[in-house]
Amino acid sequence: MKKTLLSIQLALSVLCLFSAGQLSAEPTPTSCIDCHTRLTDLRPHNPTIRIHEDVHLKKGLSCHSCHGGNPLVGDVEQDASLAHDFDKGFVGAPAISEIPQFCDRCHCDVEFMKQYNPKLRVDQYLEYKSSHHGKALAQGDTNVATCISCHGVHGILPIADTRSPVYKTNVAATCTGCHADEARMASYGFPTDQKEKYLGSVHGQKLAGGDLAAPTCNNCHGNHGATPPGLTSIANACGECHANNRDFFNESMHKAAFAEMGVADCIICHNHHDIAEPTDDMIDTHEQSMCLNCHSEGEPGFAAAASMSSHLNDLKTALQSAHDLLDKAYRGGVNVTLGKFDLHAADDALSRRAPPFTTSTRPNSMTW
Repeated sequence: MKKTLLSIQLALSVLCLFSAGQLSAEPTPTSCIDCHTRLTDLRPHNPTIRIHEDVHLKKGLSCHSCHGGNPLVGDVEQDASLAHDFDKGFVGAPAISEIPQFCDRCHCDVEFMKQYNPKLRVDQYLEYKSSHHGKALAQGDTNVATCISCHGVHGILPIADTRSPVYKTNVAATCTGCHADEARMASYGFPTDQKEKYLGSVHGQKLAGGDLAAPTCNNCHGNHGATPPGLTSIANACGECHANNRDFFNESMHKAAFAEMGVADCIICHNHHDIAEPTDDMIDTHEQSMCLNCHSEGEPGFAAAASMSSHLNDLKTALQSAHDLLDKAYRGGVNVTLGKFDLHAADDALSRRAPPFTTSTRPNSMTW
């Protein structure tokens, strides 16, 4: 009954706004901001502190666009209680369990959203309901994240704003605001060291260095449909960026072996939140080698690891010698353009296991 009443009130709020012509390109002056700004009680005053930065306000929406009620200053000057007019769709602050539906009232409406951002998806609520957060909320767990947990409220910034909690470089801090909270995570049994591990990982370091192509939490776990990858889907998450590595692994003998052992691809060697910069030293027989996680001395896999490591070192030595020779020739005035091109192709082939360019596919001339 309560949810039905909320839906009716939200619908009334939208209808009132459209009929009154209050959805415009410029924010309509409201009794809400006028009154709440002057209140000394912090709870009702706080929403006004950053409201003028809010993306909704800048698009011409205001308090009554979400909360309904009577926003006309002249109507409520003598009686502030008239602002809370239920006949005009006043709903006040929604309960935590109602927040996703509260936001979705506009964000699922294609025609409504086209007025402000035609490219914005309108299926976020459906995704949210399929997420771990959404499913837990549906079961009555109000400790989980909802829209405002990530986007904020009464001062919501565009995603492209570097101050936004969901801007690329801020996502890890936003997610770990909950996921690094030991008390909050205790009942779920989740680890709380993800942020520390991520910041020290190759992904975290690349992002901190300004590489916005580096992944953060939502690249692997999702946004509104946030769900941890399972054993069978981790490789798919990694493969979205590392397509060559995914394809090479799928062709290798390890694919079937990992499936038989029931272990996840990728993370068995690279881990997940604390992924280190990969090096050729990972393939070897020393104590830090990843190969020793599965292969012991005397086994064929151990011998194969030693052999591959030896071949890689020989190739790297040969390539370095070739680079040194071409550099010497270049300093002597020799045109080494094509040689440099082929050598870079060889470098690439070593790291990607791809066939190098042939003399028939390399360019005829190249500035070096």
